Amino acid sequence: MEKITPSERLKNEILFLESEQVYKGQLLKDQFLLTYESLKPVNLLKSTLQEVVSSPYLLDNIINTTLSMATGYLSKKIIVGASGNFIRKLLGSVLQFSVTNAVAQHPETIKSIGQFIYQHILRKKK
Repeated sequence: MEKITPSERLKNEILFLESEQVYKGQLLKDQFLLTYESLKPVNLLKSTLQEVVSSPYLLDNIINTTLSMATGYLSKKIIVGASGNFIRKLLGSVLQFSVTNAVAQHPETIKSIGQFIYQHILRKKK
């Protein structure tokens, strides 16, 4: 077995560190490209939409909010109609606010009432 001289050992260590530097440099470049791609506006939008669609709680919350706002708006339109009366418009706005809050606070109750009505309508048609 040959003895390794300090100069040979130093050369080997330098070669090892240079190859390690090249490897880590390539890893850094790859990570930079991944980060760059993920921060593009299109990819940010895609990932956000994917999270929204995959999250049942958030999607359910959006549906409940939309339903409550639409119900409040429709109740106002039914009461006020095309009336130009100030009192009627004011009462319509109060009704809209009340119905929107009631539906937003009790979405499960509203859903169960809707299902009950739907089932009874189908039974009568059969």
